[in-house]
Amino acid sequence: MSWGTELWDQFDNLEKHTQWGIDTLEKCIKFVKERTEIELSYAKQLRNLSKKYQPKKNSKEEEEYKYTSCKAFISTLNEMNDYAGQHEVISENMASQIIVDLARYVQELKQERKSNFHDGRKAQQHIETCWKQLESSKRRFERDCKEADRAQQYFEKMDADINVTKADVEKARQQAQIRHQMAEDSKADYSSILQKFNHEQHEYYHTHIPNIFQKIQEMEERRIVRIGESMKTYAEVDRQVIPIIGKCLDGIVKAAESIDQKNDSQLVIEAYKSGFEPPGDIEFEDYTQPMKRTVSDNSLSNSRGEGKPDLKFGGKSKGKLWPFIKKNKLMSLLTSPHQPPPPPPASASPSAVPNGPQSPKQQKEPLSHRFNEFMTSKPKIHCFRSLKRGGATPEDFSNLPPEQRRKKLQQKVDELNKEIQKEMDQRDAITKMKDVYLKNPQMGDPASLDHKLAEVSQNIEKLRLETQKFEAWLAEVEGRLPARSEQARRQSGLYDSQNPPTVNNCAQDRESPDGSYTEEQSQESEVKVLATDFDDEFDDEEPLPAIGTCKALYTFEGQNEGTISVAEGETLYVIEEDKGDGWTRIRRNEDEEGYVPTSYVEVCLDKNAKDS
Repeated sequence: MSWGTELWDQFDNLEKHTQWGIDTLEKCIKFVKERTEIELSYAKQLRNLSKKYQPKKNSKEEEEYKYTSCKAFISTLNEMNDYAGQHEVISENMASQIIVDLARYVQELKQERKSNFHDGRKAQQHIETCWKQLESSKRRFERDCKEADRAQQYFEKMDADINVTKADVEKARQQAQIRHQMAEDSKADYSSILQKFNHEQHEYYHTHIPNIFQKIQEMEERRIVRIGESMKTYAEVDRQVIPIIGKCLDGIVKAAESIDQKNDSQLVIEAYKSGFEPPGDIEFEDYTQPMKRTVSDNSLSNSRGEGKPDLKFGGKSKGKLWPFIKKNKLMSLLTSPHQPPPPPPASASPSAVPNGPQSPKQQKEPLSHRFNEFMTSKPKIHCFRSLKRGGATPEDFSNLPPEQRRKKLQQKVDELNKEIQKEMDQRDAITKMKDVYLKNPQMGDPASLDHKLAEVSQNIEKLRLETQKFEAWLAEVEGRLPARSEQARRQSGLYDSQNPPTVNNCAQDRESPDGSYTEEQSQESEVKVLATDFDDEFDDEEPLPAIGTCKALYTFEGQNEGTISVAEGETLYVIEEDKGDGWTRIRRNEDEEGYVPTSYVEVCLDKNAKDS
């Protein structure tokens, strides 16, 4: 089966067919190229998707990925990133193994096809030329034969005519002979050209065209085989990455199987455990008997008279000696603020007046009010989370629940230890360099490293002091150190009150003298026991007399403990002047008194009262 013998007369159709074959090959190249672009786009989208859901650095989202389910999700994202890489490999292999090779082969195929059909056209032109020569010699032979016949007929006519001279007859005879000779010559030439044409035609149809068509057939068959090989390569490129893609999917399955719901539940406990005890039962308050409510702190107790409970000086009440101090002494202790008052506002509008930091504690606020606020804030444990999210955080993390505070302190100690180790490694490196300089002075001056060495040593000493401070707080929380004194606790409470927002009263009321958090019920019972015994003693004291008046220059909203709210232009009584701390104690009526910033009021003291 050969195109040269079977398709000897289909030169034009073969030319069209081979061109269609090249177009088909180029179509395959275009298909694979678009496939590589799809693979690259898919891989890029997968990588972007994986990157989009990766936890951000140094964010709260990163802390939440400590759970096994979140870790499994991260592993899935990483495996998808590797999965995208395999699609990039598919694209690269298809481009290098198929597109590049086929594109080069198409160019070679076009050149070969052009050469073969050029030879075919050359053979066609040669046979056409031979045919034209044959036709020309044939027409000349035919013309010469006709001319010889006419000359012969003219000679016979002249020879039969008696009126024609002998010379004319001879002339006609010679002309007829010439024509016959020319016809013979044309016949011989035609015969020669015909034999030559037949030979060329035989060579054309049985040698030249079969050879050319055979080359074209072989070229077309190679093209078909190359398409098949490209299809196999196309499949093999996909098959090569299947094991790696399978490993990626196995990794996702393994990550899913590593999820431990019990471990995640334990991590939730560790993350949000406050260390508080559940609130106890609320005691019954008997309102059938008349109760005299005063502004002293012991007004929380039951009515004075029969049924007074005995005082118990033990347990956590030990060290809380402030109820045993006389009222005037207690006030003198509490009227020493440890922080400056807020500056006056830029304008007199109420919206422009800041509330400022917490003022000194007020003695006239009833304990029942404090108790009610304390009990209503009990279920709102989330106030510690809001404290953590907003506002300044104390250095010792005292605004956090005990368990969370312990974790933060431990984390801080670990970070400081790492920094110490880093500085020590740097000091060792500098020391070694100094030894090298001492042994080889040409390499450098050893004295030039003394300043750096001293600086590193100083940093190590600072970090160690910082570590000791945090370790002391950590030991205090864990109960390894004795509790702080009452005075130190009271002073630190005044300082720490500047940092948390107003919400932190629920945290401050739960802080025990040793800096940790105690059960609120014990404080409630303690306040009740101490308040009943000292109700009479505090009520016997006379209220402080007014030593002058003052007029409010600005509106001050006394939302913090120990302060009193005043309106712009309001006139009040001054019962204690500013002692250099920036606060003035004023009274509105018998039950309302407190501190306001001295810069917020215009004070007019009574000279007689001041002298007395």
